[in-house]
Amino acid sequence: MITSTAWKNVWRNKIRSLVVIISVTIGIFGGVFAVAVMNGAIEQRLEAALNTELGHIQISRPDFRENFDIHLRLDSITNLDKKILELNGVEAVTHRTIISAMANTATKSTGVQVIGIDPVQDKQVFSLGDKLIPGTGSYFADSNKRNPVYIGEDLAKELNIIRYVIAPATIDSLRNRDVPETVLSKLDGYQGRRFRNQASFTDALKDTLTKKEASKYGRKITEEAWSFRTRTRLTLTFLDRNNVQTGGMFRVAGIYDIKNKMYESSHVFVKNSDIGRLTGLGNEAFHKAVIRIGDIEQTRNITRQISENFPDLEVRSWKEISPEMAMMNDMVEQFYIVFMIIILAALAFGIVNTMLMVVLERTKELGMLTAIGMNKKRVFRMIMTESVFLSLIGGVTGMIISWGIIALTSRNGINFVKYGEGFEAMGFSAHIYPDISITFFIIVTILIVVTGILSSIYPALKALRLDPADALRTE
Repeated sequence: MITSTAWKNVWRNKIRSLVVIISVTIGIFGGVFAVAVMNGAIEQRLEAALNTELGHIQISRPDFRENFDIHLRLDSITNLDKKILELNGVEAVTHRTIISAMANTATKSTGVQVIGIDPVQDKQVFSLGDKLIPGTGSYFADSNKRNPVYIGEDLAKELNIIRYVIAPATIDSLRNRDVPETVLSKLDGYQGRRFRNQASFTDALKDTLTKKEASKYGRKITEEAWSFRTRTRLTLTFLDRNNVQTGGMFRVAGIYDIKNKMYESSHVFVKNSDIGRLTGLGNEAFHKAVIRIGDIEQTRNITRQISENFPDLEVRSWKEISPEMAMMNDMVEQFYIVFMIIILAALAFGIVNTMLMVVLERTKELGMLTAIGMNKKRVFRMIMTESVFLSLIGGVTGMIISWGIIALTSRNGINFVKYGEGFEAMGFSAHIYPDISITFFIIVTILIVVTGILSSIYPALKALRLDPADALRTE
């Protein structure tokens, strides 16, 4: 009886109830969807880091990461591999030679870390080969070519390897992308001209196009003008095993894009046989072993086992290598719960205000119910049930809408292309696929019920303090 009465009371003032329900719906939807976007971004960042940058576990000599001394190599690599691959949960292991170097072109130079790899073996642990930009070559496809190098897009831009050219084909492509003729006509004066870097090309566009045109079509024009000449030469200079400066001329085999500006601009990949020959280290000299495991939850256990088997080596999990990412991953659920509690707390004030209005408007009615025998416990339950109904209707509606929008956007993702540069500077992709677990929806449902109960306590206590005789005299 109390439940049915409370349900009827919710709809006595439909406009007011709908305002509260809509407010709760919007609040829950906004909170859940925001959490899904953040969760999707963090999961993508973690997956990208493990698959292209870190691996799950790294092994090296204890002092190697302090100074990258070329002589601190791993010994007995065959025995190391055998014992690692015997561990349950280990999927693959690869080896890397790491050299600090200077990368030089005819116009620019910058410091980089040269990673010597076996491309076939490395692909079992990392997916860097899948990040090749189409049209820029391959991921060491031609094993007979000497001194190929695989570099990041941001390094290619830094060294002026990537240039920008307005060609007839560029104009045709822009026309197909719905760039108006008024804009295309302004680009005619740049046909055939080669810009060394993106900054000079962007400045030219700003001088030619209006601010509105540059804002609307600038990115499309930059993408289509992007130019790369295959097999571009690149010089790498470094110290050999005798600390004598040496180096070699390399050809850019391909360009990768992992949406991490810092990593792309500082890491280049070469075949270990080439770097071993140039440094005098040979083909079997490696500084680091990187392990891929099947279940990320087993990282700590496998790291411990390897450490016990090889006490003289430094064995670090991805959480130790990148503590900031580990903290972000470990605290993400707690952060989301706190985020939702803040939203629900704000919504609770609206529910409290609404229920107080209900109590004040129905003072005479509540007095009459008390006078005819309804005890205070039932009055308390009725007010509380009304609050829970308001919270649940709005909350469940908000979660259903959130689930639908998340399912829809998770297929194609959300492209924050305007903020791409900022995202990539932090290592995040600007194309985010929202994602959230069922567990989160369950937690939110519990929090909504708790919010409804807590929000009803003060209005219900207010109703209990009413004196039946005074309430009946209220107009």
